[in-house]
Amino acid sequence: MPEARDVDLQSSTISVFVADDNLIVREGVRALIALEDDFSVVGTASDYDELVAKASELAPQVVVTDIRMPPTFHQEGIEAAHEIRKRHPGTGIVVLSQFDDPEYAISLLGEGSAGYAYLLKDRVAEGDQLARAVRAVASGGSVLDPAIVDAMVHPVTGKGELTSTEEELLRLVAEGRPIKAIAAAHGTTPSAAASAVEKLFLRMAEDASSGGQNSLRRLRSLYEAIVNREEQGETLSRLLPGGVAQMLREQGCNLGETRQMVVSVLMSDIRGYSTIAEKADPSVLARQLNVHRAEMNKAIIAVGGTVMQFVGDAVMAVFGAPVPMDDHAGKAVEAALAMHAAQRKVNELWRDEGLPFFELGIGITTGPVAAALLGSEEHLEYTLVGDTVNLSQRLQQWAEPGETVLSETTYAALADPPLAEALPPALVKGRGTPVSAWRLSAAPVTTPTSAD
Repeated sequence: MPEARDVDLQSSTISVFVADDNLIVREGVRALIALEDDFSVVGTASDYDELVAKASELAPQVVVTDIRMPPTFHQEGIEAAHEIRKRHPGTGIVVLSQFDDPEYAISLLGEGSAGYAYLLKDRVAEGDQLARAVRAVASGGSVLDPAIVDAMVHPVTGKGELTSTEEELLRLVAEGRPIKAIAAAHGTTPSAAASAVEKLFLRMAEDASSGGQNSLRRLRSLYEAIVNREEQGETLSRLLPGGVAQMLREQGCNLGETRQMVVSVLMSDIRGYSTIAEKADPSVLARQLNVHRAEMNKAIIAVGGTVMQFVGDAVMAVFGAPVPMDDHAGKAVEAALAMHAAQRKVNELWRDEGLPFFELGIGITTGPVAAALLGSEEHLEYTLVGDTVNLSQRLQQWAEPGETVLSETTYAALADPPLAEALPPALVKGRGTPVSAWRLSAAPVTTPTSAD
């Protein structure tokens, strides 16, 4: 399993990596970033290979990169951004470009916009545009320079008049709104909205046909990008690990449709958090909580888990949904141990700053659930329902700081169960019969083999 990356907590800063083949531009961007108290430049690069290698090693929270760099001066920055996101899905990317051609932005955002920003170099020094983009992508947001949206629209609107309804439709498409959101805005069905978008593109293509091939190419690229991330893509890409939202769309998972699955559910909670919150400075505590969530997220995603939600100091994750997984119980236990280990590393850094420690209690259960996309056309949420989810919450409450408590079904499902203590059966809220469970320490000893 990949090791969790270290976090720079000296000032709870956002770690930033800068890449540009032009030394003057690179140092200028570094200087702009240095103006912000909550930013820290952890490295620089001047070409594709150096960018991918160093960013993979340092694992910054945000990469700020040029588009064209050696060796081919084509789209190295965008290609490097995609490669870095494969290795570290939580990394935010800010692309700085001198080109207002929307095809570059479409290439960058083709798999979803969450955690990406595309800015024009000649406007970066205006106000705090760069700083706002860095902060946005660090938390999973996205930023698109207004000039790019204009470039998507204006090359084709000059050759034909559009009605006010068509202008509004084109604006929604250029902003990357999913088809369901466009349908809701126009009070129609998703299929009707998709048809309207296609007809509008065809009309504009006819307007651009008298030599306007570049405009036509841009329209086709834009349409493909929007279709690829339509419906729940924009919402679920920020909820699920990379590629899962696309799988859900391909499998035809519809709003409100439920699927019966057997999964392992993990619940974690910070012990004594209320006491810590009572004494801590709220802004400092918020930074600590943000670092904690980031580390828990990495530990879960590293073994193929899905982070379902963060609620205050609690984390809920599932293994085996929405995509089935072999040995989901084992992966859940692996994630729990990694979460404890990651938090211990963070606590060591906090010790030097005189900050309070976070200590975790984790509960894991294995069993059947109903999985569904619930919500409205504008806001979707992937949800698990069932006693398996409720029991994980109850078992989490049994765990002392640094411990993980497993349900009997989870322990029985482990191919190579670690050394654990059987807890006496006890009642939990919502159940009329006693529950059996097993308790692991934060770093359990592996069960000896017969050869030992």
